[in-house]
Amino acid sequence: MTADAVFAAALDTAQRTASPISQVSSAADVGLDTAYATQHALIARRVARGERITGLKLGFTSQAKAQQMGVHDVIMGTLTDAMRLDDGAVFDRRSAIHPRIEPEVAYLLAADIDGSTAGRPLAEVVAAVAPALEIIDSRYRDFRFSLADVVADNTSAAAYVIGPWTAFTQAGALDNRAVQLEVDGRVSATGSTAAILGDPGRAIAAAARLAGRHGFTLRAGTVLLAGAATAAVPLPDHGVVEATIAGLGRVGIRTHDGADSLAQEEAR
Repeated sequence: MTADAVFAAALDTAQRTASPISQVSSAADVGLDTAYATQHALIARRVARGERITGLKLGFTSQAKAQQMGVHDVIMGTLTDAMRLDDGAVFDRRSAIHPRIEPEVAYLLAADIDGSTAGRPLAEVVAAVAPALEIIDSRYRDFRFSLADVVADNTSAAAYVIGPWTAFTQAGALDNRAVQLEVDGRVSATGSTAAILGDPGRAIAAAARLAGRHGFTLRAGTVLLAGAATAAVPLPDHGVVEATIAGLGRVGIRTHDGADSLAQEEAR
């Protein structure tokens, strides 16, 4: 087996069993090309089991977080239908290792996107926009990783939920919308959509560039998660997590970590 296939198999098992593994960079000098090849092999395993690709996501779109990680570019991961949750759905905390949650801006693509997208008006390539939540869950021990590690691990993607869609042409400017993340009705984080590349609309061009460079395909009708608008917070064992983006609306999920807490959530 090639190195990327070996890494993908280990990461796939870690995700399916919720069991952390050592960082792939601890076993080899892994560059970005191998990391993205590993991610593609990882997703291919999931597709072979019947999952369907539903979109892509960007990571390190916050300048502060990128500087903290010592990186100078955004990264890209893949979303599948097995990661998708309905608004208000219940997420089983036991299916993850050390999950965290963050509010995001989601775009619904109106057209296929590639390198030629540069310069096209966003209204031509984006059909709608929505508030979203993403659950991230590194499959590595202690939630520690290098840039190559996190790319190989599909940018820590675990689950996502999309709130109400608003037609892009009716959404207005999105470059500085207030964002609030609440856990059980208490504010856990606040921020602005400006934290996403200065303007989340820039995620489209960034995604097109990364897609061409690293072998991704962005198709009409799929989702692009533009990046986090606040820092991620630990996902509670049981409770309600909601995000609000001014002018776009609210999105939420419930969590549980066992039969007893699930019964409590369903009784609410």
